[in-house]
Amino acid sequence: MILAPAKAEEVFRLEGHGGPVKAIAVEGDRALTASFDNSVGLWDLEEGQPRWLEGHTAAVNAVVFLPEGGFASAGDDNSLRLWNEAGGERHALEGHTAKIMNLDAVPGMIASASWDGRIGLWSTHDGAHIGWLAGHEGQVNDIAFAQGGTRLFSASYDGTIREWDVARMEELRIVARHGFGINVMALDTKAGWIAYGALDGGTRVVRTDDGAILADLSADRRPILALDRRGDGGEISVGDGEGFIMAVETDGWTIARDFRAAERGPIWALAYSERKSRLFAGGIDDGAQAFDLENSPLTLMASAERSFLMPPEAMSNGERQFKRKCSVCHTLEEDGKRRAGPSLMGLFGRKAGSVAGYTYSDALTGIDLVWTEKTVADLFEIGPDHYLPGTKMPMQRIVRAEDRADLVDYLQTHTRR
Repeated sequence: MILAPAKAEEVFRLEGHGGPVKAIAVEGDRALTASFDNSVGLWDLEEGQPRWLEGHTAAVNAVVFLPEGGFASAGDDNSLRLWNEAGGERHALEGHTAKIMNLDAVPGMIASASWDGRIGLWSTHDGAHIGWLAGHEGQVNDIAFAQGGTRLFSASYDGTIREWDVARMEELRIVARHGFGINVMALDTKAGWIAYGALDGGTRVVRTDDGAILADLSADRRPILALDRRGDGGEISVGDGEGFIMAVETDGWTIARDFRAAERGPIWALAYSERKSRLFAGGIDDGAQAFDLENSPLTLMASAERSFLMPPEAMSNGERQFKRKCSVCHTLEEDGKRRAGPSLMGLFGRKAGSVAGYTYSDALTGIDLVWTEKTVADLFEIGPDHYLPGTKMPMQRIVRAEDRADLVDYLQTHTRR
């Protein structure tokens, strides 16, 4: 099932991705979803049909509707892509040297927040690079335009929120400081506040003019990974690494509802629907959930437990290594599901980069490498980033030789045709 349209009082899901949902944007009867499977889903919420926007070569972390029409997306491949209304790619914007975590747009311009410590500014008309905002001492995680695009706020792992003069391309001031990295924020310039969530679970609201704390909403859950403001500014919702969503009324900063949306795993994405009282949420599941905040019970998001979250004692060591290191991106079946990586069925004896229908990075295109017991073990001994420089495989190692051997044995057993 792709999407099950529902009555007003019911809950529905956007299903079809082959990996966790990292970001959601909603505009009218349409939604965009970004996933670990390298794809962007463009959803018609009335007809229940998605269109897949393909082009990224790694996980997609951010999506946004452009004010002049069309869409933008960005992700782990360090690129920002502009799409037209039909879902065709217009421009692939390069320049960042690390993954892009978030986007915001005003008419004619889009900003990108990257782990290279910079904020990129780009024209949405022709994709031209306008300039860089640099000054953070760590990765930039979130951004928000203000005053029609003349100002911009940014949040970083350096524990600060900063304000920038976009026209002059210069930093104006540090608005807030936090002892841990700040992951997400929501801005209301009319009301004069910024809400933010941090690695240590800190959830605070500060005034934009002087950084004074208006509310401390911390709930002893960490990290805070998602935050969105309802269109009228009357409510914000906060998602954390333990699967909880907390909705807060901004008039008095009181908690309206606090519920566990996912039994296990994080809440990575939140987005209000302005036309209906719905909150879309994404996390470790392969789909996004729409909660009706007024009329329906708030049920759990996840339709099934993620295999890599199974209790360690329930698996052999080889299976445990596969579930933890490989299963988010790869399947052992040729089921045709959307995944960030190709199926591992028939792995041993197969030439690297040779699965039909899968778009590989340049590092694996035409490479003279065959997957064997030794090459699989070597891959994890030093890590894909060193064994195959330029690959889009995540940077990870299996340090213990025994663990690598158990993984190889497990794969040999479960990838035979």
